[in-house]
Amino acid sequence: MIIKGCEAMTISHYLGLLGGLALFLFGMELLSEGLTEGLGERIEIFLLKLTNHKWKAIGVGTLLTCLIQSSSAMSVILIGFLNAHIMSLKRSIWVMMGANIGTTITGQMIALDIGMFAPLLAFVGVCLYLISHGIKHLCGQVMMALGLLFMGLEMMAQSMLPLQHSSTFVNALMHIQNPIWGVCIGMLFTALIQSSSASIGILQILASKQLISFHQAVYLILGFDLGTCITGFLASLKGSRNGKRLALFHFLFNVVGAISFLIISQMIPLIDWIAGWTPLSLLHQIANMHTFYNMMTTFIVLLCEPYLIQTIQWIYPYHHKK
Repeated sequence: MIIKGCEAMTISHYLGLLGGLALFLFGMELLSEGLTEGLGERIEIFLLKLTNHKWKAIGVGTLLTCLIQSSSAMSVILIGFLNAHIMSLKRSIWVMMGANIGTTITGQMIALDIGMFAPLLAFVGVCLYLISHGIKHLCGQVMMALGLLFMGLEMMAQSMLPLQHSSTFVNALMHIQNPIWGVCIGMLFTALIQSSSASIGILQILASKQLISFHQAVYLILGFDLGTCITGFLASLKGSRNGKRLALFHFLFNVVGAISFLIISQMIPLIDWIAGWTPLSLLHQIANMHTFYNMMTTFIVLLCEPYLIQTIQWIYPYHHKK
């Protein structure tokens, strides 16, 4: 059966795509949950004891997000600390900057292309998870999660093969040549699935099948980071004023980064320069771009941090008691 508008895609392909995405997201959730549980109270110790200086806080945010594999989870944790009044806004902002860098580790892992070992990872992980306790149980959960994550990616990759022959899909990708369209599409897509890591994974799959160019991928990446801010906004809806400020700062952080990158890339061949690091691997180019973009954004935002803090405090002012 052929689906109208995408000539080569059948219902089974769409179901495979959805199933693969479900496996990937479930694997990410298991990985984040397992590592967060394993770290336990250490997360709170790191965040409260080692964030008294700007660069230390950024480093802690980067490290913890690399470990728990989710900047969205980190933003929810930080908003929880702000709601409980056990962490200052400035410290949480520094940690959030680091979290944006740490979340790029997922793309780097995918670029290593260890998908062929995914079934073995999942099998060994399930065995350890079911028969062990303590640290071995946790290791089993992490291995199982990684196996499911890469199996989900492979499932999505196989489901996307027919798109290589779809004129409709190729024509749709032509719109991404426009930077604004690319950013908007990336933002909406990530806002829907609420995972920039999953978005990067899908983008790397498209790249591996030569369905998208590096220049097109760059604009989508800018949108992915904007779209992931929706989680923080949702978590802050019923929270404190500082929680709302952090969610707004996270959004402004990515807006400043996207605008700065688009301006700089028009002035100098920045995109071609990053592509030149790994000319033979489009997957590594995408992963490197995601990492470089977030590091660049962090340094730019640090320069205008006082003005951004003033802006969010103006939007969410303090209520003075009479």
